[in-house]
Amino acid sequence: MTADTQKVPRVRPSWFSRFWAVVRYEMLWNIRKKKFIGIVILGFVIASVALFLPPILSSVTGQVLTSNPDYVVNYSIPAFGLFLFALATAMNSISSEFESGTIVPLLTKPISRTMVFLGKLFAAFIIILITYIVFFVYVIIGGTAVYGAQNSLQLVPLGLLGNVITTFIWIAVILAVGSLSKSTLISALAAFGLFLALLIAVPIVSVFAGPSVALNYVPGSGASGAISTAQGNVTIGGGPDNLGTNLINYALYPSANVNFTKTNIELRGGGQQPLITQTLAYTEPISVVALRGLGVALAYIFVFLFIAWYALKRAQILE
Repeated sequence: MTADTQKVPRVRPSWFSRFWAVVRYEMLWNIRKKKFIGIVILGFVIASVALFLPPILSSVTGQVLTSNPDYVVNYSIPAFGLFLFALATAMNSISSEFESGTIVPLLTKPISRTMVFLGKLFAAFIIILITYIVFFVYVIIGGTAVYGAQNSLQLVPLGLLGNVITTFIWIAVILAVGSLSKSTLISALAAFGLFLALLIAVPIVSVFAGPSVALNYVPGSGASGAISTAQGNVTIGGGPDNLGTNLINYALYPSANVNFTKTNIELRGGGQQPLITQTLAYTEPISVVALRGLGVALAYIFVFLFIAWYALKRAQILE
């Protein structure tokens, strides 16, 4: 047999090469999505309004804009913004593969379903992390330009980390529903319905039933409290939505206690205004509030990602 007729053994790509191919495929798909680009632009618009509206109003009204050296360290992406970033990143990740039929050629490649799932998940992490880094750098530059030199900038990565983890709660929920239903519409509607229900219900329950510790174990703002500092009271939300700010407050005030108060509304007759008073419900160390929020967030992420992975592993692929 001559050298020309000998078969060259086929080299199987390494695990990392196959994994990175899935990551690259998912990242390119996400970056090209118009809704993701639109939400990123919307986020920068909202941040710009929050940054530059006060100095504009100050110049119009003639009032002096006071410096705020804690603007950046107290900044956090709003809960609805975190949810929108999660929705734009994950709603098409798995379900649209089934809807469009691209799951079939994808799984014919020398990659397992677990690798597909992990690749998509890692791509979402990279996209969210890079987006938030750019976002926070923009806020740091803008906050310094508008409000002067900023304090505790070394703690900003804690806020960034908290925002990423909170976003991944909703990414995990969306992936789980998408893997189970194989429908982008159902995954989006289910996640949005859950987010809206918690956004409305948690504050109402906290006001009328009191700041129960149980509220801190569901996605959302959790029970509302405050810590006393030399600069005044700092409002604290005990739920996972406030993970970034709670981690920063833990680093700033490690020995502080969070006072959770209950609002009491007393209705009085004779056309008098209702009497609104606040009483102390309970107190917890800021360390407990911050670390519990971290643990709760990671537990939700693990549970829903496991559901998403298991559903993808067991899904029947019909050509």
